[in-house]
Amino acid sequence: MLLSVVSAVAPRAPAQDAVPRPRPAPKRRSPAPIDAATAPWLTLPPTPTLPETTRSGHLTLNGTSIFHAQFGAGPPVLLLHGGLANSNYWGHLVGDLARRFTVTVMDTRGHGRSPVMARAFGYRIFAEDAAALLDHLAIPSAAIVGWSDGAVTGLQLAMTRPERVAKLFAFGANASPDGMIGGGARSRVFAAFAERCRAEYATLSPHPERWPQLLDGLRPMWRNEPRFSARQMAAVKAPTAIADGEYDEIIRREHTLSMSRRIPGARLVILPRVSHFAMLQDPDRFNRAVIDFLTAI
Repeated sequence: MLLSVVSAVAPRAPAQDAVPRPRPAPKRRSPAPIDAATAPWLTLPPTPTLPETTRSGHLTLNGTSIFHAQFGAGPPVLLLHGGLANSNYWGHLVGDLARRFTVTVMDTRGHGRSPVMARAFGYRIFAEDAAALLDHLAIPSAAIVGWSDGAVTGLQLAMTRPERVAKLFAFGANASPDGMIGGGARSRVFAAFAERCRAEYATLSPHPERWPQLLDGLRPMWRNEPRFSARQMAAVKAPTAIADGEYDEIIRREHTLSMSRRIPGARLVILPRVSHFAMLQDPDRFNRAVIDFLTAI
């Protein structure tokens, strides 16, 4: 009897066509391609090349081989590139500057065409190399345009060799390690830049197998340097522009603002719609900012 009662109240199985069927998983859409016109800061345009010149070569400075090249005629300007990179990154700027300036580029020790020849790396050492190059070229004082590590080197030069710096345009610099954005170097554009630099090193360096040694020299420097004090920055006498991109991947905006306030009379330049790689992402605007600063009275 119990069985019949249970059977009477048991629910009937649904009809076959009423059984719910699993829905197919939604198809994952591929990321939309990055549009350089609408988001140039998310792109890494190709590295330019330097113009042709007969004034180039390697010099032994401070015990290491340094590549340099010169272009144009007029007041001297020295361009200092960023870490891992090489002087080709100035290719867009050199042509514009050379119409009115004598432009000198150099590959930082261990970078690009300048081979790793020593374990010594640091902004003070980089600044001494730059000063030694100016000595060799008989340039008593030059305007310095620096990007990233090159900008930090320019600041170091302005603090320790103020007589050598006529003006300083420092793009994407930091004054201390805490000015960096945590994990910024792992962003897509920055990771692509690091991989590109490794590939460029393989074609430019006379000793491409020393790439790991370059990384081993730079990593502790980046962790521990620079450490410019407020007093040091306040002592900078050269007319200075502290510049950066609106979307810099590795430098905190408030740090850039603080640097511009600490250097007496410094001009703050924030380029819109670009990142740490403004000279590639919007070379016309970048070049105009540099030339406007260098030609200002």
